[in-house]
Amino acid sequence: MTSGASHWRRATRLVRAGLNRSPNNETAEALYLNSGFVFNSAAEAEAAFKGENDVYMYSRYGNPTVSVFEERLAALEGAQMCRATSTGMAAIFSALACQLKSGDRVVAARELFGSCHHIVSKILPKWGVETEFVKGTDPAAWEAALSRPAKAVLLESPSNPMLDLVDVAAVADLAHAAGATLIVDNVFATPLYQSPLALGADVVVYSATKHIDGHGRCLGGAVLGSADWMNEHFIPFYRNTGPSMSPFNAWVMAKSLETLELRVDRMSATAAMVADWLSAHEKILQVRYPGRADHPQHGLAIRQMSGFGSLVTMEVAGGKDAAFAVLDALSVIDLSNNLGDAKSLACHPATTTHSKLPVEERMDCGITDGVIRISIGLEHPDDLTEDLAQALAATS
Repeated sequence: MTSGASHWRRATRLVRAGLNRSPNNETAEALYLNSGFVFNSAAEAEAAFKGENDVYMYSRYGNPTVSVFEERLAALEGAQMCRATSTGMAAIFSALACQLKSGDRVVAARELFGSCHHIVSKILPKWGVETEFVKGTDPAAWEAALSRPAKAVLLESPSNPMLDLVDVAAVADLAHAAGATLIVDNVFATPLYQSPLALGADVVVYSATKHIDGHGRCLGGAVLGSADWMNEHFIPFYRNTGPSMSPFNAWVMAKSLETLELRVDRMSATAAMVADWLSAHEKILQVRYPGRADHPQHGLAIRQMSGFGSLVTMEVAGGKDAAFAVLDALSVIDLSNNLGDAKSLACHPATTTHSKLPVEERMDCGITDGVIRISIGLEHPDDLTEDLAQALAATS
């Protein structure tokens, strides 16, 4: 970690943590696109492969540009170690796969992104891993599921797309008593508004594609945790299976971190205004935003989050037809399954991101055919509400 980074305030860490200038003393971070590195001697190569010296060997293992991004994000998160991955799903899958074997047991919140749900419900059972889903907002369900041993626990809070919250500290205590590693997907809260490690989580994962890049340019992910866990479980898996981030994407992500606070604070402020505006509209059945007093877990949001994020979820009257009419009529807000972008984006989870979930599970999570998820960007709030007003007028 850059000298002094642990004592810097957040805004300074976002700009300067991990900076390691080359002998050319460039202002911006250098971009090392090379795949490999040379050794000064055969003995040095042997020592490197034995882990006896700390040198770059191959960009699948580590790269100077990728290290800048990893150290900067670790300093922001307050983690001992970070490894960047090619995508957010690579981060989540690797964080699970690196520690699981046949006969192990995984407990997960039912309210997961569709691909995460698929990993737990379809892929892990093929390996002989027992999996169990629980309602993430139900403390009794967590207590029952973790009353017997488990190897890993996976949750996201706030959840995609209904913005349900899980009491991270409470689940951490239960997970540890059951012998499990708690993995938290912190994408919606971002490292700015929630600190899962401080709440007791063992591992934090991100899709850096979202707010961290924030401009719809690059795919990426990250896994963060203690040095002991990373070295024992994650690093061997990471080095030998190759889910690494490309140096170019890492360079983009490192630069994007410099403006993360500015962007997310602005987007979140606008999201709160849009949520308030939507709540008063006659065609809206419900609005979900953790910062609103009518959110079912607003009290928990205040306790474990310092901000409430850029996502707003609404349910329109009229089901799928009405939701499609609204989406098709939008002119400022784009139709996309991505989120965390500088441009506002909207999607219909029931037919896109969560379309592979069994209907009964989707409905039990509150993802009805009238639900629309909106990722608020950097546009003027009035342009967004005017766009939503004309789009809602398009419904019969």
